[in-house]
Amino acid sequence: MGKYDEYKEYVLRISKTLSERGYFGTHSGSAGNVSTLVDGADLVVVTPSSLPYEAMQVDDLCVVDFDLGRVEGGREPSIEAPLHLACYKNRQDVSAVIHTHQLAASTLAVINEPIPALFDEVLVSIGPVVEMAPYGLSGSSELLANVVEKLSNRCHCYLLQNHGALAIGPNLDKTFTFVELLEKVATTYMQALSTGKTITRLPEPLTTALFGIVTSKQDMEIARKKALRA
Repeated sequence: MGKYDEYKEYVLRISKTLSERGYFGTHSGSAGNVSTLVDGADLVVVTPSSLPYEAMQVDDLCVVDFDLGRVEGGREPSIEAPLHLACYKNRQDVSAVIHTHQLAASTLAVINEPIPALFDEVLVSIGPVVEMAPYGLSGSSELLANVVEKLSNRCHCYLLQNHGALAIGPNLDKTFTFVELLEKVATTYMQALSTGKTITRLPEPLTTALFGIVTSKQDMEIARKKALRA
């Protein structure tokens, strides 16, 4: 038994569910990646590189520090582990990161189409916009920089141009829900675009007010995490 097995089991459970539901693009591959922050520490549990989710076991999960130093686990961490670390370093409210290749979001990613504020129930979860991070090769410093540039908008989902999607949140269960909501709004927006008709957006005053709920929750989470280190 490892010191971080509880976190590893959490990451493994969410990863397998995402894979089974097709959010990684295939049911049998190793695309996409998942991580969670260890509460009160600069440590991250992340999925390993190039291992199919159906074969993944608790001991295969990697524990790394914020400098990508190996703390626990014998496998190589995901090639996107630096991207996960950048999310934790640049968004103090974030304790979980999920990178997917989900179909509808990926479709918008290849037509370079951000998603505007369309539904209030989506806005109060993931924010008023799903912005597009410009293309960068998987695992590259270019992709990392392009994503980091977008994180300051305080939203919870992003599209990665010609690549896929990224969801970040306070824990893996919430972030899994953000993945589902992203696919819902991406599918609806894609179908709406195909009609050629005018797409209505939420009114700006409402968008601003609802986003205040999102940022208020983030501020509470930041305060909780700071208290753990006090």
